[in-house]
Amino acid sequence: MTLPVFFGCACIAFGPALSLFLLTVVAEPLRIIILIAGAFFWLVSLLLSSLVWFIAVKASDPSDEALQKGLLISGVIFSVLLQEAFRFLYYKLLRKAIEGLVALSEDGCSPISIQQMAYAFMTLVLIFLHTFWGVVFFHGCETRHWWEVAVVVLTHLIISGLTFWNPLYLGSLLPAYLLMAAAAVWAYVVSGGSKQNLSRFLLCLRSGTRPQPAS
Repeated sequence: MTLPVFFGCACIAFGPALSLFLLTVVAEPLRIIILIAGAFFWLVSLLLSSLVWFIAVKASDPSDEALQKGLLISGVIFSVLLQEAFRFLYYKLLRKAIEGLVALSEDGCSPISIQQMAYAFMTLVLIFLHTFWGVVFFHGCETRHWWEVAVVVLTHLIISGLTFWNPLYLGSLLPAYLLMAAAAVWAYVVSGGSKQNLSRFLLCLRSGTRPQPAS
């Protein structure tokens, strides 16, 4: 049972993201560079958050439950804010390096299994949300619409706070998926998407045909 649960959770959490990577990123060296750089910045932010959390826990009284709970909430808020600060830093770096990058590219389940599935679905949401947040965040920085940046930070805080509802998974997963859908639509619009583009895509998908090149 352990092996099927592992592969099932792995496919739920990383399958759609892997498909997105194979279809939109892997064929373009420039996109691979941007993806790796973004992952590096995110990992550095998590490393710093973990370091601060480790120091705070060691310096606190482990027998004080109220203090430990306060540290947990404060740690989540600090981690989210630090991740968003690194996202902004990555945006600034990307803006500085964009000309060079373009030139380079031219040259029967048990309670445990239910919990694991819930974590897999939440991982899936977070992967896509970070993708959509990145699009909206960069658009806000580019157009100086700082309210978009603020909304990204706020929704990131909300999603992180929803995890405190566990093990009431419906109370965390349902709002998370609704926010993911809203973020997907928002990212599609700010990246230049339109109803016409969507309808043409869906028509081609349903008919099973591709547009023919002009003769």
